[in-house]
Amino acid sequence: QVQLVESGGGSVQAGGSLRLSCVASEYIGPKHCWGWFRQAPGKEREGVAGTYAGGNKTYYADSVKGRFTVSQDSAKNTAYLEMTSVQIEDTAMYYCAATSPCGSWLSSRLRYVHEYTYWGQGTQVTVSS
Repeated sequence: QVQLVESGGGSVQAGGSLRLSCVASEYIGPKHCWGWFRQAPGKEREGVAGTYAGGNKTYYADSVKGRFTVSQDSAKNTAYLEMTSVQIEDTAMYYCAATSPCGSWLSSRLRYVHEYTYWGQGTQVTVSS
């Protein structure tokens, strides 16, 4: 069973940056996808960003476009979420997820919680003014 471990969360002032990492315990599988999700208290988990390891599919929520960048390194079984110009509204628990195979997906599928098989435990991001 693949295990995912997130790191890099913490407290940051509005306008600052954070880089989240997610390491998989083993090879996820061919044509795999990574997703980043977040959940604020009292709200549903929402898709923030996603990417296909094959390189031609990405997804970003409208609220983070131009500020967040998702990337992955297959050799390291690792995904990243670079967060810049963070806003108070970005405060949430951030989760990474992964699944395989997903090579035939449209990019829009990367946003959905139910599409992913493996999940991390989450890392808290708190943005203050």
